[in-house]
Amino acid sequence: MKRKIAIAADHAGYEYKEIVKNYLSERFDVQDFGTFSTDSVDYPDFVHPAATSVENGENELGILICGSGNGVQITANKHQKIRCALCWMPEIAILARQHNDANMISMPARFISKEVAIEIAEKFLSTDFEGGRHQNRVDKIAVC
Repeated sequence: MKRKIAIAADHAGYEYKEIVKNYLSERFDVQDFGTFSTDSVDYPDFVHPAATSVENGENELGILICGSGNGVQITANKHQKIRCALCWMPEIAILARQHNDANMISMPARFISKEVAIEIAEKFLSTDFEGGRHQNRVDKIAVC
């Protein structure tokens, strides 16, 4: 059974979303929350449903893409059970999983190449949380 992954983007991230989604779809069940064109949109309309799907376990992990990566990350992190990391290089994605148990990442389409976007997604999805000393830190993140 394929792992389930959420993906969403705004208009600036649409092209990268399609490339990453198509690359991953052979090995993962990728649920696309939109947007579905380069027409200007409000990114929270797509990020909130994607983050909710990760929060409630419908999807295991999530990938978000916008121009800077910031707007989608800020929006996703409003959800209590989401730990979304802004990743602009593969090493950040690895550390986000290993040390922070990130369950979503955001990528800045205007600042990375398409090849780097694929590599970031690949590293994020293939890296496990280390637990141990990091678990105590992760447990302190949520505000209840």
